[in-house]
Amino acid sequence: MTKNLKKYYLTTPLYYVNSKPHIGHSYTEIAADVLARFHRLIGEDVLFLTGTDEHGQKIERAARDAGMTPQEFTDKVSLAFRDLWKVLNIKYDDFIRTTEPRHKKAVEMVWRKLVEKKLIYPHTYDGWYCTPDEYFFTEGFADGFVEGKAICPECKRPAEKIREDNYFFKLSEDREWLINEIRSGANIKILPETRQNEVLGFLENNELQDLCISRPKNRLAWGIPLPAEISKDHVTYVWFDALINYISAVGFGADPKKLGKWWPADVHIIGKDILRHHAIYWTILLKALDLPLPKMIFAHGWWVQGGEKMSKSRGNVVDPVEIVKTYGVDAYRYFLLRETPFGADGTFSEEALILRFNTDLANDLGNLLNRSLTMCEKYFEGEIPKGPPFGAFTYPMLHEGAEEDPRFTPNPIHSEAQGICNDINMLFAIINESISRLAFTEALREIWNLVNRSNKFIESSSPWILAKQQRSEELRLVIVTLCEALKVLAQAVWPFMPEKAEALWAQLGLKGKPCDVPFKDNMWGFFKDGGKIAKGAPLFPRIETKK
Repeated sequence: MTKNLKKYYLTTPLYYVNSKPHIGHSYTEIAADVLARFHRLIGEDVLFLTGTDEHGQKIERAARDAGMTPQEFTDKVSLAFRDLWKVLNIKYDDFIRTTEPRHKKAVEMVWRKLVEKKLIYPHTYDGWYCTPDEYFFTEGFADGFVEGKAICPECKRPAEKIREDNYFFKLSEDREWLINEIRSGANIKILPETRQNEVLGFLENNELQDLCISRPKNRLAWGIPLPAEISKDHVTYVWFDALINYISAVGFGADPKKLGKWWPADVHIIGKDILRHHAIYWTILLKALDLPLPKMIFAHGWWVQGGEKMSKSRGNVVDPVEIVKTYGVDAYRYFLLRETPFGADGTFSEEALILRFNTDLANDLGNLLNRSLTMCEKYFEGEIPKGPPFGAFTYPMLHEGAEEDPRFTPNPIHSEAQGICNDINMLFAIINESISRLAFTEALREIWNLVNRSNKFIESSSPWILAKQQRSEELRLVIVTLCEALKVLAQAVWPFMPEKAEALWAQLGLKGKPCDVPFKDNMWGFFKDGGKIAKGAPLFPRIETKK
């Protein structure tokens, strides 16, 4: 590794293994994979962390219902997540499970540090507890009452009243500090802006309560035990345990050099339903541990059907494996990140996916490749002509000194080729800015502007007429311009659709993969010495639907 290589550390939440993965999990994971691939494409040293959250009462109950031990149950479901990531072509660097020894040791270290700083104290909890969300709350936070039971403000289900001795982490004193940190944006950004406003609204309108971070073993045995010198009768609260994964995976308490290299995280990608845990509990815990805050927390929206969030309990979950079997993995990845701005809620339907497939993928990108390579075969026997110099055109005009002639009209083919060249050379900066904000839809829109401009160039330049009129120099320019655009498009779409981008790359006759060539440093001018295409099957055969 080059010493000066910029690092990029990104994480997904740990997925809770009480049931098999669904579209919501795949959405988060695909977005993280796109982000990781993009940063690898531009030459950065990337650590992409994902994993599974495996403790808590829900796991204990689900395992019992399945006739398994909690460890057997979590082994099975955790594997289901990894199997799905293979199907979706997810290239993570580390997969952490909260049942691993490295994580348990880090959690124990956190307990000891907080006790040493006198930030933990024993106290009797008397209030409401929501098992589905593993969430404690007082009556003041209840979303009303039904038949004497408080309604959980998170999931809107009835909670149970409990009274028990636990350990609490001091949060209340850090409210003003956190408000100032979020407002300044100097050390942490919460995106999209609506989520930041949501967090600030909560902090400014509510007193922070200290967080209950343990459970009695006699009520819940399936958790990470507290260090024996603190308590032999408690395990760690599942949410407190899970958040620590972001530092346990990079060496907290075990490998200071690794921790120093990777922390702070550049971005935590999460769903909007767990924003408070990350923006409040996690940030205050990091402060207590004298660690920097994550640079960004991005809380994306949900996929909904009929106006409701997809969930197993509602019976409206889309199975990613079935969608991929029907439409292909890259079409699924593209649809999720193109259809709805990342951060907003999206409505999933197969009709919308098919429309995107047939228009954006088949008609636009697939057709551009097929037409360009067909013309390359027809007019140049599959040879890509040698291109003009990088960033400029030196083709002769109509005649010597034509520019000074008042009757001179610029050659529209030259002008449009120069325009596409300019677009190619600016594409990285535009995409980079969008992706820095996780604005995947915007990035794809910019990429498709180049796709559409290239398709229009075929129509406006009419290569078939140029060939008939033997205007070989202009014909050469058209084919080179299209191949240059396709080369850049292969790289630009590779984070989103790696398999199809690699197929496009191969059809251009290029060796290796799009990620093997530095994206930001090698835009126009790739075919200055020509090339040889290897035209293959259409990238995206149209999906025929019943009229």
